[in-house]
Amino acid sequence: MSPESKKLFNIIILGVSFMFIFTAFQTCGNIAQTVITNLNNTDFHGSGYTSMSIIYGVFSASNLISPSVVAIVGPQLSMVVSGIFYSLYIAVFIQPATWAFYTASVFIGIAAAVLWTAQGNCLTVNSDENTIGRNSGVFWALLQSSLFFGNLYIYFAWQGKTHISESDRRTVFIALTVISLVGTVLFFLIRQQEDTKAPGEEDSTNEILGDSSSAQNKITRAVAAFKKSIKLSFTKEIMLLSVTTAYTGLELTFFSGVYGTCIGAVNRFGSEEKSLIGLSGIFIGVGEILGGGIFGLLSKNNRFGRNPVVMLGIIVHFIAFYLIFFNMPNDAPIAPMEGTDRVAYMIPSKEVAIFCSFLLGLGDSCFNTQLLSILGFLYSEDSAPAFAIFKFVQSICAAVAYFYSNYILLQWQLLIMVVVGFFGTITFFTVEWEAAAALAARGSDYSSI
Repeated sequence: MSPESKKLFNIIILGVSFMFIFTAFQTCGNIAQTVITNLNNTDFHGSGYTSMSIIYGVFSASNLISPSVVAIVGPQLSMVVSGIFYSLYIAVFIQPATWAFYTASVFIGIAAAVLWTAQGNCLTVNSDENTIGRNSGVFWALLQSSLFFGNLYIYFAWQGKTHISESDRRTVFIALTVISLVGTVLFFLIRQQEDTKAPGEEDSTNEILGDSSSAQNKITRAVAAFKKSIKLSFTKEIMLLSVTTAYTGLELTFFSGVYGTCIGAVNRFGSEEKSLIGLSGIFIGVGEILGGGIFGLLSKNNRFGRNPVVMLGIIVHFIAFYLIFFNMPNDAPIAPMEGTDRVAYMIPSKEVAIFCSFLLGLGDSCFNTQLLSILGFLYSEDSAPAFAIFKFVQSICAAVAYFYSNYILLQWQLLIMVVVGFFGTITFFTVEWEAAAALAARGSDYSSI
């Protein structure tokens, strides 16, 4: 197998592994609050929003040390161990206990930071400036296929149900746990890349993720990784991209947890309100897959760089927010177990609700594929610290959003995303223009990125 084929194979395995793990985890996140609402008449008194807030809060803090962990353990083993913790979190729902639920939330937050830092390194090591756009799109399309499969099952299994029984819950979460473990095992198929540097030549990635078995060397690399993360955090490019990243954290919370809860709370949707959560997740996945596939395939022929894709993303999201504002009752995110009978500015429409799910997924893929691409392009030699900072900002904003989702009406949640999204688009444009100017100064073809 040629080196280029080997790299593409690794990207595909990486994407498929994430697809299995996040088929389980994202489906779990999408239905968690609905399942928990049905449990709160028992001894269980957890909150799905609070759990997600803990996960993303710990996730954000753990990104400060995740490059050091990846430096010591290595990216492949880091992803395997992290996958196991994802499986344990999902398994908690088979027989829920409040203490186990919140404890697992802490551990999965740590695991998520390590998993995504290792993923960013693996993506970058197996790409160059000519393939980073394609590989980001391929990975994102495979990852977001996860939204399709799990939610398709939820749609058919919960059709016509207004209450989720204990048997229904156990069947779903046993299946999701097994699926997560399958994705974890697949990480072992990723093949190690040989060092292509000349003898004596070093870069930051090798410094952080080298192969030395010396314990002293590993500690040195871990410290170097931590210092590099702190140093990169204060660069102009990272600070500007952090505004865009913050927006992806807010809208991640909205489409992966809040919007499904809103749909499930609208009593005017009748007996389909619970199965519509699954259908919403499917169409979010369709939007994500379509976006990732198109932007990955077109990346080599894109003469205008990343900005048009990000512009498409913000326009698509603003249309979605406008329709959601008119279609969904304001109290839907915080409605009690009985749901809400209120009406917004139109009679709630299932078709509009599901169309908005598609738009949310499509817009999210626009932002994330281009962020992955520009980070891999700008920080090809510092991939682990750069992706750790990306996930730090994204996850802390997601934690804040999950926290305020317990209390804030829908209209204010939408307004926050509109304001942050607007400024995040401008800051991304600024970084992309500077990257294009730097590339032109080097005499490279801008369309290659």
